[in-house]
Amino acid sequence: MEKVIRKNKKYKSILDTLLFLSIMIFFFGYVGMTMGVANMFSTIMETAYDLLVKTVLYIMGIAVLAGAFGKLATEFGIVRILNKLFSRIMRPIFNLPGVAFMGIITTYLSDNPAIISLAKDKKYLSYFNEEEVPCLCNIGTAFGMGLIVTTFMIGKGFFKEAMVGNVGAFIGSIVSVRLMSRKTKKALRNGYKVETPKKQIKGMDTMLEENDGTFFERFLSAFLEGGKLGVDIGLSIIPGVLVICTVIMMLTFGPADPSVGYQGLASEGVRLLPKLGEYLSPIIKPLFGFTSPEAIAFPITSLGAVGAALSLIPSFLKNGFISGNDIAVFTAMGMCWSGFLSTHVSMLDTLGYRGLISKAISSHFVGGLIAGISAHFIMVILNQVVVLF
Repeated sequence: MEKVIRKNKKYKSILDTLLFLSIMIFFFGYVGMTMGVANMFSTIMETAYDLLVKTVLYIMGIAVLAGAFGKLATEFGIVRILNKLFSRIMRPIFNLPGVAFMGIITTYLSDNPAIISLAKDKKYLSYFNEEEVPCLCNIGTAFGMGLIVTTFMIGKGFFKEAMVGNVGAFIGSIVSVRLMSRKTKKALRNGYKVETPKKQIKGMDTMLEENDGTFFERFLSAFLEGGKLGVDIGLSIIPGVLVICTVIMMLTFGPADPSVGYQGLASEGVRLLPKLGEYLSPIIKPLFGFTSPEAIAFPITSLGAVGAALSLIPSFLKNGFISGNDIAVFTAMGMCWSGFLSTHVSMLDTLGYRGLISKAISSHFVGGLIAGISAHFIMVILNQVVVLF
């Protein structure tokens, strides 16, 4: 038996190596032949540097301000008031206990893994049935980095669209949680056993504890701690933005000056994703209303890292690839998905439901699609109302 296991692992290792080599050969071969090897490497370096200086630092600034505001809102009871006001709607909407609303708030103000800190609190977890606990992963992810995404879009001049996107993300979260709840109940009925939960993910504070001291001391402490959390979030997105977004941008954009050709400048690429988007446009256009085929790059990037996806927005706006409708759809899908492929596995593993990872991912994927579709049709309705009046 052990020999068979070792043999299977060996074959898997060989297949993984071949897959990796195939991807590298395809990417560097295709891009290198199209752009030229020297231009390709120059563009990689220039794009990564451009993203770091012009986008990552901007997002970090937003994250610091959002983190400070979130900590202040928690320190002085705003979060608790909101929780009491809205907790009663959780059961009819999400089929979860009222305290699940605290998970929405904490992840909206910070990032997906913040829900784990809540879920590790035995008193908090006592409100949930066994089949409801895994749903915390989906509901937390659906609102992860919500304040940062929303503030980023508003900062680009799209307030109405950002608000519509939040509504779309809310609708998508309902679909995701409801689907996950059904799948979890079915798995438990079929004999699924909950595993021993792992240690808590480090680096994410739920910001629920209140400090002693005077008003000024509490204000200053909360402001600085929240800002520090924003710095941590800003630093944590750097690898995703620089690596994922550089690759996505090189597969999305074309030469900076088509009449001259490739020059090795930042944000140049081979326009592979737009070609894919053109093939899928009969499906994508009616569902999401994307202005251009290039827009497909945002939801694809959001699957792995929403911070990296936000880095595409300035270039999209500069090139006229997106409109207000696209911003609304991006906000909805960016919030709802918020890089769930890179966090779902570790979050469910920490909760002790590793065996439900595929169910959580499939449910959340559908939820993100519904979020984008909902945002698009809400924008269509609003635009029709404006025309009528």
